[in-house]
Amino acid sequence: MADEALLEKVKETLDAFRPQLNADGGDMEFISLDEENKVHVRLTGACGSCPMAVMTLKMGIERYLKETCPEITEVVQEE
Repeated sequence: MADEALLEKVKETLDAFRPQLNADGGDMEFISLDEENKVHVRLTGACGSCPMAVMTLKMGIERYLKETCPEITEVVQEE
């Protein structure tokens, strides 16, 4: 099971990033934090069908999350 303190920090960081997605009509849903410190999310709304979703995920969400939580290894999009 993931470290509770890290899990809480991840959720807070994702909530801080959420307004950037909301501004474009999108959002994200936190799914889980696995044993390898990979964060699983689902992009929803406009972000779910956007052709730039992978870039948003890797260059936006993942980069921001790793700055705040260096323990995170990757952000993975769930379908």
